[in-house]
Amino acid sequence: MSHTFSLRPVSPADDAFLFALYASTRPDIAALGLGDTQREVLLRVQWMAQRHGYQARYPHGEHQLVLLDGHPAGRLWVAREPGELRLVDVSLLPAHRGAGLGTELLRALQQQAAAAGKPLRLSVARDNPARRLYARLGFTSVAGMEPGASEPYLALEWSPGPREG
Repeated sequence: MSHTFSLRPVSPADDAFLFALYASTRPDIAALGLGDTQREVLLRVQWMAQRHGYQARYPHGEHQLVLLDGHPAGRLWVAREPGELRLVDVSLLPAHRGAGLGTELLRALQQQAAAAGKPLRLSVARDNPARRLYARLGFTSVAGMEPGASEPYLALEWSPGPREG
């Protein structure tokens, strides 16, 4: 399925959407049995910590809104580093997950990485269902990071070359 998506830089006016998007990626918080106010406070603190952490670690990263037919559908945060293209984060609203949009976004990044002659790298939570997508698109575990390791995140890499295509 082909989508008409575009990207635009995130602005402060996008904060309400970005918070709702973040909250949609955290079903584990809902499972804690907190009241609405407590749940929202916890989500807001974590959302702000994530954003500030990404900004500190990737100060020149591109934080963009993913627009599907002109409407916000998700976000894409990419850092173009000297030795790599780093997918910092990709998140889609639940209504747009599993429909091919994530695949198209990642394939576009793979094309950019190939054109730059750099690997595309990311970290993913071991229990994240997106791992299946990354595997289908040719991402492999980074050497030294064993699949059964105790760390909650797995380092993955896609390199341009014979596997490309």
